[in-house]
Amino acid sequence: MEKTIRRAWVHGVVQGVGFRYSTQRRAMELNLTGYARNQSDGSVEVLACGTDEDVDALILWLKAGGPRQAKVDKVLVEPGSMTDIPPSFTTG
Repeated sequence: MEKTIRRAWVHGVVQGVGFRYSTQRRAMELNLTGYARNQSDGSVEVLACGTDEDVDALILWLKAGGPRQAKVDKVLVEPGSMTDIPPSFTTG
């Protein structure tokens, strides 16, 4: 099965509200690997690797606002590199 990799930057109130851990939980439900990392500008970077359908589902979840404590203003998405495939989903 072919893998899809996408990198997203989630902007808004997404740090200090459990966003990375909720993203990890949702990604694991979708059998994705990757990570959710806080960025110095207050955004969260998300790398998602898996089937096209499952990666799309995570991106839609991010755009819908993620966990209820978060307030997502925008999500920027671009293709990821095949060299970026991690073995699990982390919040590093």
